[in-house]
Amino acid sequence: MSQTVYLSPPDVGPLEESYLVAALRSGWVAPAGPDLQAFENDIAQRVGVGGAVAVSSGTAGLHLALLGVGVAPGDVVIVPTLTFVATANAVRYIGARPVFVDCDPRSGNLDVGLVTDLLRQLRARGERVGAVVPVDMFGSCVDYEALVPVCDEAEVPLVEDAAEALGASHRGRPAGSFGRVGVLSFNGNKIMTTSGGGMLVSHDAGLLARARHLSTQAREPARHYEHRETGYNYRLSNLLAALGRAQLVRLDGMISRRRHLRDRYAKLFAPVPGIRLLGAEDTESNCWLTVITVEPQRSGWRADDLATYLSERDIETRPVWKPMHLQPMHAGAESLLTGAAERLFADGLTLPSGSALTEPQIARVFAAIDEFLSLRTGGPTA
Repeated sequence: MSQTVYLSPPDVGPLEESYLVAALRSGWVAPAGPDLQAFENDIAQRVGVGGAVAVSSGTAGLHLALLGVGVAPGDVVIVPTLTFVATANAVRYIGARPVFVDCDPRSGNLDVGLVTDLLRQLRARGERVGAVVPVDMFGSCVDYEALVPVCDEAEVPLVEDAAEALGASHRGRPAGSFGRVGVLSFNGNKIMTTSGGGMLVSHDAGLLARARHLSTQAREPARHYEHRETGYNYRLSNLLAALGRAQLVRLDGMISRRRHLRDRYAKLFAPVPGIRLLGAEDTESNCWLTVITVEPQRSGWRADDLATYLSERDIETRPVWKPMHLQPMHAGAESLLTGAAERLFADGLTLPSGSALTEPQIARVFAAIDEFLSLRTGGPTA
C-alpha cells in the first residue's frame, strides 16, 4: 500500500532538532525561558508590531484578544461564516454572541460591504458590537484597506484572525498587523508549526501585558500564589518556542515552495473549463492551502468526484470550511448571507499544499489529477 500524501504535513528537519536539543540542554524545559521571549520578539519583528505573547493555541489567542479589546457577555461579535469553528468558539467562551457574515466569492474572505450594512443594522437596534473578527482565509489577507475605515468609523475594535496567514501581506503590510490585536496559529498543519501554539501580536502594550497575565492563571506578583481573578493556563512552553524559532528561520523558504506548488496547480488546471484557484490573483498570499472551485455545469464533474478519486489513491484533500451558520451548534444564529460561502463549501476543494511534500509525492498527486481529468474529458490535459 502506498503512503498517504497529506494535505499540509509539518515541515521539520535538522534545524528544528538542533534548536530543541539546545533548549533541552539549557535546562529551560518548562514553562517559560529564553527561547520563549526570543520567539515573541522574532514574531513581533516579522509582523511589524510592538510586541507579542506566545500562547498554547490560536484559539487561546483569540479568547485573550477578545477579552483584551473589552468584549463582554451579551455583546455581539461579527465573525465570517466561512471560517474554522475556533473563531466563533472564542466568542462563545466570553458569553458574547457571534453574528455571521458571508464571504467574497473571489477570495473566500469577509465581504466588507456586508460588514458595513450589518454594523448599521446592529447600531439601529441598539446592540453593542464588541468586535469585528476578520479571518485571513487560506493565507490571503482580507481587504483591510476597505475594512479598517469601516471599523474605525463605527468605533468597533478589529481583532485580526491571521491564524492561516503568517508571512502574507496586504499592500506590503504584514498579516496580523491590521487590527488592535492580531492572532497567529502554529498548529501542526499551518505554514509553520510549534506542534501546537499561537501568538497575540499588537502595538498595544497594555493589551499584551493583560493577555500575558491572564495566560499564566492570573497569578499576582507575590512570593506565594495569589489570584484576584480567573486566569487561564494558556502560556506556550519554552521547548515549543524553540521549535518555532527554527521554523521562523525557514519560513520564507517554506512559503516559496508552497507558492511554487500553487503555480503548478494553476498551470495544470488552466485549460480545464469551470475550474479556478481561489484567490489566485493575490500575489501577497502565503499560499498556505491551494483551493480550487469547480463549476459542475462547465466542468462536467463535481469537487467531490475529484476528492473521491484522490482518496482512493491515498491522497488527502478537504472541502473548504463548512460555514458556521450551517453548523448544528450555531443553528438559528443571526447571519447576513449571500450564498457565497455555501457555494464554496459545495464546490471548493483544498489540494495537497505542504512545503514538506517530496517531489515523488507531488508527481503522484499531479499524475492522479491528470488521470482523473483524462477520464472525464476523454483526453490528456496537456
